[in-house]
Amino acid sequence: MYLVVLGVIFLAMKWADWGPVAGWSYWAVLMPFVAAAAWWTYADKSGWTQRQAMDKMEARKDARRRKNLDALGIGDKGRRRP
Repeated sequence: MYLVVLGVIFLAMKWADWGPVAGWSYWAVLMPFVAAAAWWTYADKSGWTQRQAMDKMEARKDARRRKNLDALGIGDKGRRRP
C-alpha cells in the first residue's frame, strides 16, 4: 500500500511539474506501481497473504473465547488460585 501511495504522490508531482520529480521520465514515476504489483503477486503466490489472514482470524477467535470464558466466570480472571 505504501508503494501505491508513493506512486500517487510522484504522479501528482509530475503532472504539477513540481519538485525534482518534474524532470524524471514517466517510467521512473510509474515504477512504484510496478513494484506494488510485483509485491502483491509474490505475496499471493508464496501464501503470505493467506497466512496473515489466518493469523488474524485465529487471534479474533482466541479473543472471543477468552471474553466468553470471562463472562461465564471460568476464565483466567475468574479462577481462584490456591
